[in-house]
Amino acid sequence: QVQLVESGGGLVQAGGSLRLSCSFSGSIFTLYRVGWYRQAPGKQRDLVARMTNRGTPDYADSVKGRFTISRDNAKNTVYLQMNSLKPQDTAVYYCNANYDNDYWGQGTQVTVSS
Repeated sequence: QVQLVESGGGLVQAGGSLRLSCSFSGSIFTLYRVGWYRQAPGKQRDLVARMTNRGTPDYADSVKGRFTISRDNAKNTVYLQMNSLKPQDTAVYYCNANYDNDYWGQGTQVTVSS
């Protein structure tokens, strides 16, 4: 059974940076497309960034040029480097892995103060 555990969220001032990490276990990591989604209060869960199992990234327009997704296949971990953070980036961030099924982490809160 695939398990995803996020870490790295927190409170940061606008313009600051955070790095989220997601540790994957329970299957063969290199088969999976991985990604980050976020959900603000009262809103739907939206894609932030994702990366294919071959390493091709894809970003939401709102984060292009500020966020970078990466994966370390040796550590079964996916990262999201977030720079130039804005208050509108405030949300719960969820890690996702997709291959035979969709798997989700428990989420980590990111709060950006103005």
